[in-house]
Amino acid sequence: MRPTIYAHRGASGEYAEHTRAAYLQALAEGSDGLECDVHLSRDEVLVCIHDNTLDRTSNGTGEVEDHTLAELRALDFSTWKGAFIPPELGAPSEQLLTLEELIDLARQAGRPLELAIELKHPSPFGMRLEEEVLAFLMRQGWNAETSTVDNITVHFMSFNPDSTKHLLEYGVPPRFLCQLVSDVDPEEVKDELRFDIITAGAVMTLLRRALKEGEEMIQRGVVGVAGPGVDYVRDHPERVREWIAAGRSVRVWTVNEPADVELMHELGIQEITTNYPDRVRQQLEELSRDPERRKGVH
Repeated sequence: MRPTIYAHRGASGEYAEHTRAAYLQALAEGSDGLECDVHLSRDEVLVCIHDNTLDRTSNGTGEVEDHTLAELRALDFSTWKGAFIPPELGAPSEQLLTLEELIDLARQAGRPLELAIELKHPSPFGMRLEEEVLAFLMRQGWNAETSTVDNITVHFMSFNPDSTKHLLEYGVPPRFLCQLVSDVDPEEVKDELRFDIITAGAVMTLLRRALKEGEEMIQRGVVGVAGPGVDYVRDHPERVREWIAAGRSVRVWTVNEPADVELMHELGIQEITTNYPDRVRQQLEELSRDPERRKGVH
């Protein structure tokens, strides 16, 4: 069976991540699922943005939490990508999506869809972020037992084990919970987060503890889905095989390169998150039709 393919922040290889255009493109390409990250705005609206700051993916600056939805809507979240957006995929002013708007787009697809929501931490709102997401979903008619809203099956993800445990306490079934894991690179932490050496060291300690606890939760079956990054899978293929053998689903992010798609196919990964859903789907179908390709015979 072909792996379930999630469009990472939409078809973000083509259009700016998390935009209306990226998600509409992913739906048009027949993606099995959509993946998004959520933050709360200053007026506590759930918005689909990856970073806790606006600088990388908009013409704004500062923290997401310091801006109201109206202020966020006034920003340009799409042109930084340099991709022309056809009018049918929305005007520039329509590209920022709230979680409610993303749910509506998925409803309008008129077919079964998976939706993987990543809860971003650290959050100034703490675990209220999880509570607000669940409260929002319940207002949308979410069935906790099946984790469905109409045609949409909702999954929850976090790197923070406390987030996962909090969702369990609120009754989310383990099979809909994905514990994200990634090896910790000291230089990457220091460079990406722009910390000084002392602060980076403290953050490293916290990240390593979270990774160890996350791995243990996967191993014990506290969660039903393991969410390793593609680098983690390359470095720990035997551990991933053990998880699959133990009955865990494995959802790998972000699988974009053909060699990595082949590795996922070889390992029997059940779920793939990618910026290029159509391209990855086509390659997986080719691999299924031509087993010799797995052996490097082309």
